[in-house]
Amino acid sequence: MDSVALDTANLDLADLVSRVERGEHIVLTREGTPVADLVPRPQGRKGGIDFAAGEAFLRERGIARHAGFVAPDFDDPLPEDFLIRPLPER
Repeated sequence: MDSVALDTANLDLADLVSRVERGEHIVLTREGTPVADLVPRPQGRKGGIDFAAGEAFLRERGIARHAGFVAPDFDDPLPEDFLIRPLPER
């Protein structure tokens, strides 16, 4: 593991990325204090959420059901009077 000052890393970013692609782990520092890590991406991952891994994680812990439903209007704007309107009677 190598440490590189942030102002130096700014000038040599392409070289640092090449080193990380070869498997190195580089710590970026500001005034001697570590602030970030440059590490290789895991092989075979293209990003995004791995739902199969999440479900396997839950199964291993005995969780058979999880909240798998999100209402279609989940992220719709709320009505303007939402916070001052009384709750409905049950």
